[in-house]
Amino acid sequence: MIVGAGPVGLTLAIDLARRGVQCMLVEKQAAPSKLPKMERCNARSMEIYRRLGIAERIRDVGYPRQAPMDVFIVNKLTEPPILHLPYPSVADWKQQAASVHDGSQPLEPYQLISQYTLEPLLGKVARETPGISLHFDCEFLSFVQHADGVTVKLRHGGESGPMQTVRADYLVGCDGGSSTVRKQLGIRLEGEADILQLWQALFYCEDLYAQIPIGQGRHYHVADRYSTQLIVQDSCRHFTLHGVAENEQALYQRFGEVIGLPLRYEMLSANRWTQHLMVAERYGDGRVLLAGDAVHLMIPTGGLGMNTGVGDAIDLSWKLAGTLAGWGGPALLQSYLSERRQLGLRNVAASRYASLGRRKWRACWSPQITEATPEGDAARRQLAEVADFEQRKTNELLGIELGYRYVDSPLLAAEQETTPAPDPDAIEYSPSAWPGCRLPHRWLADGSALQDHLGPDYNLLCIAADNVQQVQAVTTLMQAIQQCGVPCQSVCLDAPSLRSTYQADLLLLRPDLHVAWRGDQLPTGEALQRLVARVTGQQLASAEQR
Repeated sequence: MIVGAGPVGLTLAIDLARRGVQCMLVEKQAAPSKLPKMERCNARSMEIYRRLGIAERIRDVGYPRQAPMDVFIVNKLTEPPILHLPYPSVADWKQQAASVHDGSQPLEPYQLISQYTLEPLLGKVARETPGISLHFDCEFLSFVQHADGVTVKLRHGGESGPMQTVRADYLVGCDGGSSTVRKQLGIRLEGEADILQLWQALFYCEDLYAQIPIGQGRHYHVADRYSTQLIVQDSCRHFTLHGVAENEQALYQRFGEVIGLPLRYEMLSANRWTQHLMVAERYGDGRVLLAGDAVHLMIPTGGLGMNTGVGDAIDLSWKLAGTLAGWGGPALLQSYLSERRQLGLRNVAASRYASLGRRKWRACWSPQITEATPEGDAARRQLAEVADFEQRKTNELLGIELGYRYVDSPLLAAEQETTPAPDPDAIEYSPSAWPGCRLPHRWLADGSALQDHLGPDYNLLCIAADNVQQVQAVTTLMQAIQQCGVPCQSVCLDAPSLRSTYQADLLLLRPDLHVAWRGDQLPTGEALQRLVARVTGQQLASAEQR
């Protein structure tokens, strides 16, 4: 049972069903939200959606592939920008990445897509996927947890609708920042609450995007005292305006002032939202688990909120599937709580880092910044100089998106490592296959992506297929894994060039494509059995072993 049919709940249901787990997904709202909320799937999320087979479907309904992703700081759209930070379109990034062979680029670039576009698409995919029962206008009310399952009480069709009681093996709350599931577990959010309250308004303007005098991009930050930001939505005809304002009328007037063009526009919605930087003290209890905004609230600066939730879903799905299939040991599902909470803390810290950078350049604002005077020129130069460094903290977080590493996870075997562990908090991305890291993307000699050759379950990768000893090691490890009933695929390649990135001939990869173990020599005897037990959660490892 999954509560909440936002991007996180839908992604979890799709991946669980793909793994043979039947899901009931319930959503209190009668239809997907029409509010923008998130507006970007980052590179890691798009790699995940590629493995689910829907990356191109997302791009087809999202921001055009050829459209630039530039960021501007402006007084208004009709005046020369104070700062222009160019970023490649999806098409340009793909073209550039096609010739990069050092693992430093993602397989999939980012994709700008509004939540009100993404949710219906994921809902369509969920309905197409056997094993998912999707119910809108169905409110979760309460649960009772048992030793072997959870009894859930639901209500269909509003306050006077019929009640239903459902028994499930597990319950997952993906029901947002005010999560009812989390509250019933008695789990608190910890961190900084009520940092700043802003308005968000959604506008429709048919002709604006094509006529922006200073150039097309995705974000236009206005250098004012209201923290105003104009964001292009995926249709290029819808725009969101964020900022501090007294009321909706002030927002409507500010939109016209910012665009500076005599165009017709309509305000479709306006609502207040509050910035928080918080993480749940626990990610679940027993057979009741939490994911997405139910366990972490971030300032959108850096675009980490929904994307962290997608990572939660993918980490949780294969662990639930393995536990239900019987091959997963007691540490398998328990590792979700530790792995993803450390990621939640890390990404909230990165969101804070990006937000403080933006606040720093905004603190350079002065009333003279709009003046055509020497004082105005100086004010704009000073703000641009600071923003050229500080604004990049929002837009250049590839290390946070791709370089995260699970630290001290019970599912990892790193005792054979002789090199220092990479920094899990690095802002810049340095590809690494150290246990706990996401496997860096590499192209193969035929132009295909290695990730596309890897199955949905465990993968044993050998990049020295011409080495008889290594091929024998693959056979030995595959037998040991399969004897435990663990689904695993071997991929043997004669690709010595990959060693420059992976630093080993043999890599055991988890279903989420994080490295569980790597080495040139396979453990033998009891050590081999301990390795298999470790990575499947059958054996708890000490911190020293990890």
